[in-house]
Amino acid sequence: MSLLALSRRDWISTTAVLFSLSVELKQPRILPFRTLHRLPPVFRIPSFSSSRVSPPVLAVSSDVLHDAGATAAVLVGAYSLVRGFDNLTRRNLIQQNLSRKLVHILSGLLFTMSWPIFSTSTEARFFASIVPSVNCLRLVINGLSLTKDEGLLKSLTREGKPEELLRGPLYYVLILILSAVIFWRESPVGLISLGMMCGGDGIADIMGRKFGSKRLPYNQEKSWIGSISMFIFGFCVSIGMLYYYSVLGYLELDWVKAVQNVALVSLVATVVESLPIAEVVDDNISVPLGSTSIFSACFI
Repeated sequence: MSLLALSRRDWISTTAVLFSLSVELKQPRILPFRTLHRLPPVFRIPSFSSSRVSPPVLAVSSDVLHDAGATAAVLVGAYSLVRGFDNLTRRNLIQQNLSRKLVHILSGLLFTMSWPIFSTSTEARFFASIVPSVNCLRLVINGLSLTKDEGLLKSLTREGKPEELLRGPLYYVLILILSAVIFWRESPVGLISLGMMCGGDGIADIMGRKFGSKRLPYNQEKSWIGSISMFIFGFCVSIGMLYYYSVLGYLELDWVKAVQNVALVSLVATVVESLPIAEVVDDNISVPLGSTSIFSACFI
């Protein structure tokens, strides 16, 4: 009788342990970076209704109208940004190099921050990529001297030469296109890469030109203050972009690991930006490529 009671107690305790283990296994594990599958709220353009249109067709039409409107709004904003800095440069209110770098910083970051206003359809990323694609076409046309836009040259080039548009500025918009199409809102990789390219690299040039008296021993074109600024601002902008998308519900983050990972990516991107390879690979390619590579290799 005691043996039977003992077996029953063992069976009950074993069942309890197995049940607790099954509950633990069912608990979701929060990764350093995780894309949420729920759909966050997005800006919606009022849809039309018609008794002759079936609900699926109506939904598709609504998304297309939504994304078309968002594309038009971002295009107007991007054009206004460049024109605004062009006017400031013409009035000699800011220097041409400063204007160029401010456009470099703001255009990419504002474009990335505009992604949530697009719909949740799979085609939304392609609508968003139209914005840098239009700018890409403008750069190619002006870079080949098929037409001449003085404002564009003053805002985006160092010396006002059309062929300069076919280097750094063109690479810049190509990275924006690839980030939107490949990574979009589902991955922090694109957000961090653009944060380092726009925020880190942009601020590094401004600070380096203003306060960069002490040059790096292995690259006299770069300064200590520029590299330090690259790390600090690249890190802060990247964290800011992750926070922005986590608040909107696109990402769930383990912030301790997120900060550690972004710090490492920022360090690698800073080292890459400081290397004497600008004549071979432009910073607008090397910085986002280095950021993407280290993040993908270590954290995905």
